Amino acid sequence: MKRIVNKSKDFKDAENYDILQHISMTPEERQKIAWKLKIRVYGKKCLDVRESRKFAKKRKR
Repeated sequence: MKRIVNKSKDFKDAENYDILQHISMTPEERQKIAWKLKIRVYGKKCLDVRESRKFAKKRKR
């Protein structure tokens, strides 16, 4: 994914640019970006949300 910088004069212009950028991406591109951010923040060994719920249910028993 190519990084893009946009300088806006006010918040409304920045928000409009952000919305247009999200609309122009495919669902696959958005999922790929979300996955990269997840890895950057939590690392590669983090559980998927669905897996963590299964683990929490097993611990309660």
